[in-house]
Amino acid sequence: MGLYPVPVARLIEEFEGLPGIGQKTAQRLAFYLLGQSKEQVDKFARAISTARASVRYCTICQNLADKDICDLCGNKSRDNTVICVVEDTRDVVAMERSREFRGLYHVLHGAVSPMNGVGPEDIRIRELLVRINDDIKEVIIATNPTIEGEATSMYILRLLKPLGVKVTRIAHGIPIGGTLEYADEVTLARALEGRREL
Repeated sequence: MGLYPVPVARLIEEFEGLPGIGQKTAQRLAFYLLGQSKEQVDKFARAISTARASVRYCTICQNLADKDICDLCGNKSRDNTVICVVEDTRDVVAMERSREFRGLYHVLHGAVSPMNGVGPEDIRIRELLVRINDDIKEVIIATNPTIEGEATSMYILRLLKPLGVKVTRIAHGIPIGGTLEYADEVTLARALEGRREL
């Protein structure tokens, strides 16, 4: 005999299937929902269902959108000569929070990782190449500073260099508030490579 009625156990199992959710958190979420009114639970369920049914990928940048072209690509005030390549849609949000980048994006939806069976054909590199034309002046590669992110960066660089477009990589280094004592060797090496004149 289970600890919970079957519907509750199923709800907990579904929450446990979400990334980063363990058993205790899954139980907390399930009991939270069970304590809400039917209207609140229905509203929550509709939000999930509507998001799943209506969200798609932008036909230009592959970011999440609720129409064919996302709001960023449709914004005429953005610099359409610069493309920032990121691994994930959450990276677009992070870049936008900086309020420093005014160009367009391209979301790869992953990184090259032979160990995990992810090759260049499994991410949105082909769609990036289609976007490269004479109007594009620079492609900024903003993949994560991981082995997979670096491999993806080098692969894209090899494809873009012959096309004559300027390719840059975001700097990596010591974060504001960090100390040298706790920085790893790779971070310190990147910080030295990315140094600039004052």
